[in-house]
Amino acid sequence: LELGNIGLAYDALGEVERAIDYYEQALAIAQEIDDRHVEGTTLGNLGNAYSALGQVERAIDYYEQALVIARDIGDRRGEGNHLGNFGNAYSALGQVEKAIEYYEQALVIARDIGDRRGEGTWLNNLGVAFEDLEKYDLALACYLLARKIYREIRAPEIERTENNINELKTKIGEKEFQKLMDTVEPKTEEIIRGILAG
Repeated sequence: LELGNIGLAYDALGEVERAIDYYEQALAIAQEIDDRHVEGTTLGNLGNAYSALGQVERAIDYYEQALVIARDIGDRRGEGNHLGNFGNAYSALGQVEKAIEYYEQALVIARDIGDRRGEGTWLNNLGVAFEDLEKYDLALACYLLARKIYREIRAPEIERTENNINELKTKIGEKEFQKLMDTVEPKTEEIIRGILAG
């Protein structure tokens, strides 16, 4: 576990290759002592590290292994995070529809377990994906709900969501944006429920 934390520290410093060395050591120990939780978390961290290096297919392999373990041991938070990471990976590969499927699954789990920060993250990422598909009403609904959650829990991530909202406004123009706000804002939660109902 200590090695995994050192890996996270190097990751945070942008020294991803060094982080990977520590994650691999942590993974070997977790497997040796049969600590499935640490094994799953470390596989997820390895996935994130390879994703940061642009090796997205390799990252997906790690996420798949991590997801299997999370489901085996009933780690719902881990399962949600790995599903969301799949979304990030497919988004990076330009497979936006596939990314949306994973973000939706991650969002459902975050809501089920009361993970508010996770809920905000997956809503924000869903918003970006919908914006890529020019589904601006769905994107705005996701951003607005993410912003509301971040405001309630006083999360610094609110800044990212505010930026996304402002960029959307710039992209479609003030007048169109205001029309969109008038339509979307009163029924944000209803729109999100509709998205999740498929």
